[in-house]
Amino acid sequence: MVRYAPEIYSPYGTDINEGINFSRLREERAAKARQVLKQEGIPAILVTGEPNVRYLTSFSWSEFQPFLSYALFFAEGDPVVFAHAGSYHQMPDQAPWIKHWRIGRSWLQCICGLEAARDEAKLFAQEISQELKERGLSSEKLGIVSFDDLAREALRQEGLNLVDGWPLMLEASKTKTQDEITCLKMAASFCSTGWGKVLELLKPGVDRESVARQVRETMAAAGAGTPFCGVTSGPLTFERTVTHVNRRVEYGNLVYSALCGTSHMGYTACLYRTFIVGRQPTAKEKDWYKRMKERLDAAIDATKIGASTADIAKAFPPASTWGFKDEVEVLSIEIGHGIGLASIGRHVHYNLPVINRQWSLKYPQTIEEGMVIAYESLEGEHRVGGVRLEDMVVVTKNGAEIMEYWPRDEILVAGEI
Repeated sequence: MVRYAPEIYSPYGTDINEGINFSRLREERAAKARQVLKQEGIPAILVTGEPNVRYLTSFSWSEFQPFLSYALFFAEGDPVVFAHAGSYHQMPDQAPWIKHWRIGRSWLQCICGLEAARDEAKLFAQEISQELKERGLSSEKLGIVSFDDLAREALRQEGLNLVDGWPLMLEASKTKTQDEITCLKMAASFCSTGWGKVLELLKPGVDRESVARQVRETMAAAGAGTPFCGVTSGPLTFERTVTHVNRRVEYGNLVYSALCGTSHMGYTACLYRTFIVGRQPTAKEKDWYKRMKERLDAAIDATKIGASTADIAKAFPPASTWGFKDEVEVLSIEIGHGIGLASIGRHVHYNLPVINRQWSLKYPQTIEEGMVIAYESLEGEHRVGGVRLEDMVVVTKNGAEIMEYWPRDEILVAGEI
């Protein structure tokens, strides 16, 4: 039987109860990263991408172009933040825990022309090399995350020994601290606010864009950092589509709502729920949902400290169940995936571990305390309709506990006539 995590009382710390302790959040994330760097014998890592820089330093910015800002983080000593124009001038007195600020360099995806971009990349690399030289690290390994080929080549021209830094970020972020878990619980709580609005709005004749817009506005008003809402209805509900097209919701439609990417303090939720419009579900639709929920329950029940992802993945049926030829045809659909802050993506932040039939049976990973995992599944028939469910769980000493509280036991009826 699935279990629920204890509720949270406030997303923020106050003088009368403890919510998120931001100093502890920063310090514990950095400590985990330093531990991994030391274990791997890599004294420094150069990262870009707002989630990664935020994970290591708690500096954030609006990432309207790639690698505008970046950070040089060390196994020993304070990091150096290279901040984009504006942030470089505005933020040092706002983020006093960051001791070393430099102006960030970018070539804006080469719109300045290749020759100018190469010149800018050379300056970028020289500045990184100088920081390493001052710390006696010029000849040591340098982890690197999310930079383009121009940046990497310029760094190599400076004689730096580059290694892939993303596995280091994955290892550091695979388990979550107390405050990270609270952030993720809060993101999940905003999703309950969103689904309440979905249930209120769904009725025959509404269109998905109108519903999604109002749900985003409702979650934003509730305090979500980045609200997101996807609404898919009718014959498009199987197989899950991430190519969104506007569509009127008709009487009798199955509808699923994805609130994946809705965030709190940078930590994104990844959650789905299914609704039906204007009528009760049929026996077939109920059976779809029942079978889907039972396999997710089985996966969640099997998620224990020390368990193998190969054993958990057996809860998912093979892709051939739906007539598919290859497990890749259900990639990111029949899956469990870690979720946190560090990310190469820009929307939903996948972390370790992964649980699916595509990889886990052959390349198992081990479940650890403090992992946060999103489990999702689907059921239905092509161009007839389908149902979806996704839960977020935290791994505790007592097993996996569901982090969101919106009902999950059945298809919810909206706009019943």
